[in-house]
Amino acid sequence: MSPIVGSPLARVDGRAKVTGAATYTADIEVRGALHGFLVLSTVANARIIGINVRNAERSPGVVAVYTHENMPRLAVPTEQGTVYWKRVIPLQNADIHHSGQPVAYVVAQTPEQARHAASLVDVSYDTSTPQADLAAAMDEAFVPTSGLKGPNDVTRGDPVSGLAQADVRIDVSYTTPMHHHNALEPSATTAVWDGEKLTIYETAQGINATKATVAAALGVPPANVRVLSRFLGGGFGAKGPVWPHTLITAAIARELRRPVKLVLSRAHAYTSNGHRPETHQRLRIGAKRDGTLTAIEHVTTSQVGRTEDLLFNTSEPTRMLYTCPHVRVTQQAVALHLPAPSMMRSPEAVASHGLETALDELSYELGMDPIELRLRNYAADNPEEDGAPFGSKHLEECYRRGADAFGWHRRDPRPRSMRDGDTLIGWGMATAGHTAGGRPGAGARVMISADGQAVVQVATHDIGTGTYTVMSQVAAESLGLDVDDVDFQLGDTAYPFAFVSAASATVPGVGAAVNRACTTARRALIDIAVADTRSPLRGVPADRITVEDGVLYDTDRRTRRDTVRAVVTRHGEPVEATANPVFIPPGYSTGACFAEVRVNPRLGQVRVTRMYGYFDAGRVLNRRTLRSQGIGGAVWAVGFTLSEHTLVDQHLGRIVNPNLSGYLVPVNADIDEIRMGFVDKPDLANLDALGARGFGETPMTGMTAAIGNAVYHATGRRIRDLPITQDKLIEEEGGAR
Repeated sequence: MSPIVGSPLARVDGRAKVTGAATYTADIEVRGALHGFLVLSTVANARIIGINVRNAERSPGVVAVYTHENMPRLAVPTEQGTVYWKRVIPLQNADIHHSGQPVAYVVAQTPEQARHAASLVDVSYDTSTPQADLAAAMDEAFVPTSGLKGPNDVTRGDPVSGLAQADVRIDVSYTTPMHHHNALEPSATTAVWDGEKLTIYETAQGINATKATVAAALGVPPANVRVLSRFLGGGFGAKGPVWPHTLITAAIARELRRPVKLVLSRAHAYTSNGHRPETHQRLRIGAKRDGTLTAIEHVTTSQVGRTEDLLFNTSEPTRMLYTCPHVRVTQQAVALHLPAPSMMRSPEAVASHGLETALDELSYELGMDPIELRLRNYAADNPEEDGAPFGSKHLEECYRRGADAFGWHRRDPRPRSMRDGDTLIGWGMATAGHTAGGRPGAGARVMISADGQAVVQVATHDIGTGTYTVMSQVAAESLGLDVDDVDFQLGDTAYPFAFVSAASATVPGVGAAVNRACTTARRALIDIAVADTRSPLRGVPADRITVEDGVLYDTDRRTRRDTVRAVVTRHGEPVEATANPVFIPPGYSTGACFAEVRVNPRLGQVRVTRMYGYFDAGRVLNRRTLRSQGIGGAVWAVGFTLSEHTLVDQHLGRIVNPNLSGYLVPVNADIDEIRMGFVDKPDLANLDALGARGFGETPMTGMTAAIGNAVYHATGRRIRDLPITQDKLIEEEGGAR
């Protein structure tokens, strides 16, 4: 079979994107569409006592202004298949739960008219003092009854006894600030009604979830709702669940009997799309002198909103990465007058940063190389599942190959020992680990036409990761066609079901479905050929026939062959096959991350000059797109560790830097050398997906701590409160933070 899978194929949608031919949601033009703009609350804990919309209604081009007084009533979606994590819908009553909550929705002929009219809406509030300070409210922490990935309080063994058995103990706390997604493409919704049928053009990484959620909120049959999302300009979790603005836009379009389009402003996205919440972590770890772990206690406290308590920053790394007999992991919440948090790329990155930083601190206490400490506690089998084997795990190879490539053996372990003139040099490492599977799968449909072309359809998404390309490769290899002869189509709920593109589930879920459907179609093609009296393959045993590059041939007599085009043409109708969803088996992608930093000790300025990662992601489907995912995770880790910080006025509960001029993300000029390597061995638990495993969120789970650990090695200062900004490194000499 042609070596299509694994090849570093360029993106099949690349030309469309760089030439502007790709149509993103906000680009879609619908005849007669009106435009919406949100009016957001300026207070965080209040009740509306008056709202004057007269000036807005008289403004040029305005069609309607909706408030809680005249907004159509909506039901909070709770049905199975819906993904709406807030427990309230704005514009349904006068209560204000956070600053930036929608209080009015202006509809006008143009976006500019809607935006101007929104500025004319006057709202009066009866306000109360908000609580927006996590540190000040820690005594109000509670453990929610359940989470996205099971219980929020998990104990294995007896951690109290395990800590007592330890020769060395550490007790440390870390904090991470609120983070925001800041995708290049803003969230957008266009709702179009045709009688009782609704079509929504949506920036969604969960079109089926959007369909179910909108149907439940509006009280219409799901069959009456179609959701489309062909291209997505970044989906980092914010576009997975359904947010209020989508439901409100659909309801208003139905009320006005006109299409309505809403594109969130950058500032609006900071309170309308969810975020990574502020967290506080406390870790207590015990170990024997030889580095053997005896106990881990890991308590993470996260901010949630006043109307929801769902937690996203799971502590799976603490439960799964290392062998330890006594473990307790607790996820706590503190309800604040702030917007609802959401999943954000690599939810495990928060807990992983804490764990991997604490292990680095332990390695210094023990006087042991941090790689050796991790190898002493290597988990060959899954501690979370009573020692059940992983589908595959080659983390030891990642440590070895990554360390060799980085040159780890040249590291002087003493802090502040490596210099280049006056510049301090630090090397740090950490383990990456991310679950990839254990989710609903996907279906797929394939049709091979008489021209030898195949159309493959799945209601999945390309959130920027390369789904169009990788699934075209899987389909081509499974069918025996060239990639140019495959048209992979996605982003339409009219296609077979797929789970939300999240939790690194697309490759194992959609890949498996595409492989199953295309394998069935190939077998049908072979059966047609061997039964066809006009085919040169007539009567050849089906198991002797291979399909390659659009040609069927007898493996015993390669000159005996037929073409896909000829077989289908003689058959007289397209060859079709489908695959139904199959639950994705749990998987675990791991790796070793290494970072080099250079620190100017006078200015406290940190530059990350080298990042190396070596990963086990199962079989590599496309080395170019996989490497790109690794690079993206490493770059995001630079922002996570050194600069990203959503600032909240804790007295007002208001976000004060809702823009890219104040929320600092890395740019190309900040990035030096990044290298990524892969073991490239199949995961035997997911052979349906050709042995591949989800990977995209994995690199960041290790790279943030690797950078932070490198800063400590360079400076001797342990910065436990992210981000590691210059002021924290140039404060009083000595001591840890």
